Amino acid sequence: MTERQLLVLATRNAGKTREIREYLGDFPVEIKNLEDFGRIPSVEEDGATFDENAYKKASFTAKILGLPALADDSGLEVEALGGAPGVHSARYAGQSATDAENNAKLLRKMEGKTNRAAAFTCVISIAVPSGAALTYEARCEGVIAEVPAGENGFGYDPLFYCPPLNRTFAQLSAKEKNRVSHRGKALAELKEEFEKVLIWIRQRL
Repeated sequence: MTERQLLVLATRNAGKTREIREYLGDFPVEIKNLEDFGRIPSVEEDGATFDENAYKKASFTAKILGLPALADDSGLEVEALGGAPGVHSARYAGQSATDAENNAKLLRKMEGKTNRAAAFTCVISIAVPSGAALTYEARCEGVIAEVPAGENGFGYDPLFYCPPLNRTFAQLSAKEKNRVSHRGKALAELKEEFEKVLIWIRQRL
């Protein structure tokens, strides 16, 4: 039987952890997140791009724990707001803002704007303690809704309307969302290559 490879997700987000576990469930990998390791220093997400932040989180976690780590950085880029909230998506309304506060601020900023085009971007970085990393990136185009709709998902999902499905992300089941979302597409790319990724990890540990 193939030995299971331990992979740490550089997050404490239970929803994100569950999503990634589902995607990689068929592989000989044991997935833990930061909650499994008690108090460890937090990394400052001060990169100018999703790519920089994802790599920073993954490589920092890998070095601190001495284990391969996966991090993603994702966010919402709204055309009419010049790409905002972008890398500040999680803290758009303040450092410890809730999803509801971030959504409320976005709606205020979008008042009176006719161009409501937006895109979610996700960058996944897998790093080993030596600093080497693999990167996967994907986008999902959509529109900012006038009012929130739906109870599922997290973050800006109630406001991100997906035209092909005629619903917001928060109105989709997890399975439907995974098929079209930025993180779902990036994870699908990762899943397709994950056997090679496991070989790459083992060669560098």
